Amino acid sequence: MPSWLEGLDRRARLRAKAGLSRRLRPRSAVEDTVDLAGNDYLGLSRHPAVIAAAAEALAGYGLGATGSRLVRGSTEAHHALESTLADWLGTGRALVYSSGYLANLGAVRALVQPRTLLISDAHNHASLIDGCRLSGAETRVTPHLDVDAVEAALAGAPGRPAVVVTESVFSVDGDLAPLGRLHAVARRYGALLLVDDAHALGVLGPAGAGAVAGAGLAGEPDVVVTATLSKALGGAGGVVAGPVELVRHLIDTGRTFIYDTAPPPAVVAGVRAAAGLARVGDPLRAELADRAAAATRRLGAAGLEVSAPAAGVVSVTAPGPETAVTWAADCRDRGVAVGCFRPPSTPDNRSRLRLTINVGIDRADFDRALGVIVECAP
Repeated sequence: MPSWLEGLDRRARLRAKAGLSRRLRPRSAVEDTVDLAGNDYLGLSRHPAVIAAAAEALAGYGLGATGSRLVRGSTEAHHALESTLADWLGTGRALVYSSGYLANLGAVRALVQPRTLLISDAHNHASLIDGCRLSGAETRVTPHLDVDAVEAALAGAPGRPAVVVTESVFSVDGDLAPLGRLHAVARRYGALLLVDDAHALGVLGPAGAGAVAGAGLAGEPDVVVTATLSKALGGAGGVVAGPVELVRHLIDTGRTFIYDTAPPPAVVAGVRAAAGLARVGDPLRAELADRAAAATRRLGAAGLEVSAPAAGVVSVTAPGPETAVTWAADCRDRGVAVGCFRPPSTPDNRSRLRLTINVGIDRADFDRALGVIVECAP
């Protein structure tokens, strides 16, 4: 075996010893598993109206977009979705990407100019972390949800352009950033606020418009919103939403937009249909909140350490990575899929099971799944 492959093999063995190996597990289109691991919060990925919209676009446009947005990939479906998202989020304009990851990379880079200081929450998603790193700008990581630390970083860089970078609902523990306070501090020092609203879009805010809208910040000129289209909207892709001038800049200069093949029109059309359903989905959001609270009560009563969910993410602490893997596997063997988060996917080196609420699951099955998680607990 060549030496470089021996090196990779040795590192794989070390990961396995530490309980950090990962496996790909194919799933069939029809299965009996209760899914508390996916991100289909509102159960819209299989909604008949969503499937119908996607099927119509598939028949009309074919399988793929066939090119980047600036070549042949910008279909009427893409423009219609962007118009829908901008109106829903209350921003000047929205730009759709093929993934939320690329949207975050593009947004961070677009906001960086010479001498920019990026201030990033310690629990931010990997896509925001990579965006900060790839931008080449100086980045200061502040303790999780610590507004005072953010203000201290801004106060220590007078006269410099700055961007405060945060998630709204954090993807590991499901807690909510104090967006109003962060925006007030950012504005006081002339900084921008970039918010990844991925886990809040469709779930929080007026008509499900997200946590930014819920904080009364929709359309503010110093706020930029990103999100995935793969969670409450049940599809795939990402979006950057903000002032018209920002989107124009992204179209002209954004490498993760210019050089990437556009998302398939069928997916885009399905997401637009899902957005329409989400906007009138207050009963779905109420059911999601009720289930998240029920999960917290049930698991907490069993003596487990559980997060207080702000939206649809419920985090349960595991003693360690190997225990987390075993716990998740035992649940899976009994027909319940749960997320298993271990270092380096966790920002604080703690292992967790992550449950994501899906209101498309029958309530009796959901309640049974909670019982399985408790029974399989270490």
